Amino acid sequence: MAHEGIADLVVIASTVITMAPDSMTDAAEGVVIVPGEAVALGTRIALQPCIGETTRVIDLPDAVILPGFVDSHIHPVFGIKLTRGADLSRCRTLAGVESTLRAEVTRLAAEDWLLGWGLDPNAFGEEPVPPTVLSSVAGERPAFIRFFDDNAALASDAALTLGGVTGLEEFTDGSRVVTDDQGPNRYLLELKAIHLMEAVLSPLRFGHRAEALFDVFLHRARGGFMSGQVQGLAPDAIGLFQMIEATRDLPIRLRISPWHLPRAPLEKVSRLAELKGTHGWHWVVEGVKLMIDGTIDNGTAWLHEPNCLGESPASLLLNPEQYRRALTEYAATHRIEHIETKTDAVLSVFVTSKGTTNMQPTHCTLFTKADESDNWSRRLGHEHTEHGLRTRDLVSAGMPLALRSDWPVAPSDTVGILAHAQLRRPHDDPDATPINPNQALDALRGADRGSVSHGRSCPRHPRCRCCRGHHGA
Repeated sequence: MAHEGIADLVVIASTVITMAPDSMTDAAEGVVIVPGEAVALGTRIALQPCIGETTRVIDLPDAVILPGFVDSHIHPVFGIKLTRGADLSRCRTLAGVESTLRAEVTRLAAEDWLLGWGLDPNAFGEEPVPPTVLSSVAGERPAFIRFFDDNAALASDAALTLGGVTGLEEFTDGSRVVTDDQGPNRYLLELKAIHLMEAVLSPLRFGHRAEALFDVFLHRARGGFMSGQVQGLAPDAIGLFQMIEATRDLPIRLRISPWHLPRAPLEKVSRLAELKGTHGWHWVVEGVKLMIDGTIDNGTAWLHEPNCLGESPASLLLNPEQYRRALTEYAATHRIEHIETKTDAVLSVFVTSKGTTNMQPTHCTLFTKADESDNWSRRLGHEHTEHGLRTRDLVSAGMPLALRSDWPVAPSDTVGILAHAQLRRPHDDPDATPINPNQALDALRGADRGSVSHGRSCPRHPRCRCCRGHHGA
C-alpha cells in the first residue's frame, strides 16, 4: 500500500502480518499512521518518503506487527454491576469459596450485603450446592452470589426476604426460582429471576460507574485490544459513553448490540431498530442480540435432545416462533454466539447457512476438563462433549469465526485467549491435559480469528469512526 505525504507515526518491525489473503504485503516491515489510522504498509526503504521532521518513528527490530485485536463479545457496562464484591473465579473448592467470602465479610460495614461473582459450579464437585454455603459465612447478613456465567445466582434467606421472593413467581420466559418442600431454596435461574435480587441492591453512583467503565476499557487497550463488541445495551449505557467522551476518548472502539430478550413484544423490534446508527466518536449501536436459550452449565440451554439429567429440552422462549419472527424483522445477516456443542449434521448446516460464528476458547479450557468430570461435561455426556467447541472444524470448513472473552464470564486477556485456542488447556497449567486437542487452532489462525475475522462477521456502519478498525489492517 502506497501513501503520499508525511506521516504522523511510522512503526517499524521485523515483520508485518496483515491477514490479507494476497501476498502483496509479505515483505512489509512497517506501518504508516495518518492520523490515528493505519493507511500504508511497506519496507523500511519504501516508507522513508513518509518520514518527515514531525514524524514519530517507533523502531522495534525484533517485533511482529499484527492487526489490532477485537474482543467480539463483552459485557462491560453490565460487567461493572456483575463484578461487585468478592472475586470467586479462582476458587476451585467449597473451602476456597468460603474462605474468600469470609475475607470479604471482614471488609464490610454492618449494613452491607455480602456480594460475590464468578462462582464456578465445579467448586462443589458432583454434589448439589450446600444449602448452608451462604448462611455459614454471612449469618443474618443478606448475601447474593453470581455464578460465573451470570445465568444463575445464589441468594441467602435474608436476601430473598428483602426481595419479597416466595418461590411462586411466574416469568414470561424460562426463568425460575428453584424451590423445594420448604419454599425457595436460594437458587435463581436466568435473568428475570436474578432481577428480583438486583431490584433491591443499592445501585452504584453514575459517576463511579463511568470511571470504572473507563478503567475496564483502558485495561483492554493495554492488553492489545483495539475494539470490542458490547453484547447488551444497559438503560444508561449511552449516557455513560457520552460522559466519558465529554472529557476524553474511549480507549477502545465499541460496537454495541442491544438485547432482544425472550418474550419481548414485537413492538420492541421497532424501538431497537430506531437505535441503529446512534453513535459517538468511538462507539456505535449496530445489530441486535437475540437471546434464545440459557446455558449448558445451568441446564437451561436448548439442546436438540435433553441432557443426561433430562434438562435443556426447550428454549427460554416459551414460543420459539417469536424468535423466528423477530429474526426476520431485524436483518438478513446473523452471527451465532455460544455454540458450544454441535454434531456433524449441525456443522454442515452452519457451513451452508452463510452465517458466522463467535466462540470463547476459555470456556473450554477454564470450565471443562479432559476427563469430563466437570459440570458441563457431566450434564452433556461423552457423546456430546467430544463435539465440544469445534473451533478448528469451523475454520477448516471455511466458516467465518470470531474469538472472544465474554468478559466478565472469563478474563479478557488477549494473549490468554489466543494461547487457550492453540493449547486447548489453561496456558498457565502445563500439566493440564488438553481438551479435544484436534480442535486447536495454530497461531496464525488464532490471531486472524481474534482480529480481522470480527469484521467479516459484522456489516460496517459508514458514519462512525469506530468501525474503521474492524476492517483491514
